[in-house]
Amino acid sequence: MAGNTDYGAFMDKFILPPPAAADLPLNHLTFAVKDIFDMEGYVSGFGNPDWLRTHSAATSTAPAVSAVLKAGATCLGRTVMDEMAYSINGENIHYGTPVNPCAADRVPGGSSSGSAVAVGAELVDFSLGTDTGGSVRVPASYCGIFGFRPSHGVVSTEGVIPMAQSFDTVGWFSRDPVTLNRVGKILLQLPGQKLVQPSQVLIAEDCFKLSSIPTTRVTNIISASIEKLFGSQILQPVNLGDYVESKVPSLKQFMENDTKSEEFSIKSLTALSAAMRLLQRFEFKKNHGEWVSTVKPNFGPSLAERILDAINTSGEHVDACESVKNQLREALTALLGENGVIVIPTVPGPPPKLQTETASLETFRARAFSLLSIAGVSGFCQVSIPLGKYEGLPVSVSLMAKYGSDGFLLNLVETLYPTLKEQVEIAEKLSH
Repeated sequence: MAGNTDYGAFMDKFILPPPAAADLPLNHLTFAVKDIFDMEGYVSGFGNPDWLRTHSAATSTAPAVSAVLKAGATCLGRTVMDEMAYSINGENIHYGTPVNPCAADRVPGGSSSGSAVAVGAELVDFSLGTDTGGSVRVPASYCGIFGFRPSHGVVSTEGVIPMAQSFDTVGWFSRDPVTLNRVGKILLQLPGQKLVQPSQVLIAEDCFKLSSIPTTRVTNIISASIEKLFGSQILQPVNLGDYVESKVPSLKQFMENDTKSEEFSIKSLTALSAAMRLLQRFEFKKNHGEWVSTVKPNFGPSLAERILDAINTSGEHVDACESVKNQLREALTALLGENGVIVIPTVPGPPPKLQTETASLETFRARAFSLLSIAGVSGFCQVSIPLGKYEGLPVSVSLMAKYGSDGFLLNLVETLYPTLKEQVEIAEKLSH
């Protein structure tokens, strides 16, 4: 178990220096790598000791890791993750749960828990993680830092243990938007681009009803900042659930006619997350079913159940998931137009307390996946932005842009953030 000084974030600590060159874009920056990436000479542990024991050391390094090393950053180690990347909590019974630097009694978020904690605790400048169902966006939100999930397939996932290829992405964390953008330019192989003004900023009002944080605390900050920088004419409210329901007919077979639920939910987004999780389970089984059945690894309790579900999943309705993906991407592309942005909560509220039993997290998890599945299924890029604290716990908001507009989104966040920060300070003063 790692010592207290590093918040339990690291699996292995070492120093891997960049090539000696004076003028590299990431010079003087340090980073950490989630224990899911191949690094020459190291065994990727995938969050589980049985995996570590039954696999051999990598003979080459994942392109995403090589790219940031070649750009001048220094690697300080590999970080703890949830077992087999199958959780958004960040708790690991084998290696200990990395300590959330914003709230020590709360989960750090997973599955890239150690990578987020290493950045939040200022142990490194940025870190690499992966995001399949939400594994960069959730821990970024819980740890009060920036997290970027790129458009699906634009950053190489070669040399990364797959979880579910239809959704797997390589994402990254930082404490400030400038670093986030610098790293993005390397991973996305982007030239320096000028900021393009957003054509419209759509605030998904129904999605904010899923959050336990007062809507005004988040949406007012965004609206005031956008208005100040770009004018109020580009701000538009949108009911995302209704729009998705009307434009993605393939979702019908994933809709439940459950009217019993007292809790507010968005039917079409609940269906979207059901489609996402079905395809995710199916692909996970194809990737790892045989290993799980043969090795019979020891998993943490709530995870064992989830992995068993995946191993027992049938391929039924999997084809429908493909139609959902295509229709959703088309519908949201049409909604956003050339340079539009959708604003949603990253997660439905502050990080849950450590060791909260699964049953009482059910509504929270369901709401979280309704929000997370929008970018997951469409393949759009999404960034989680910290907005200070509410009642002592970290708050965030997410901006989403269409497929392939990653550079635009990173530039927008860098430009917008100083104004957002001023508005956060005003909101925090008013709440005292």
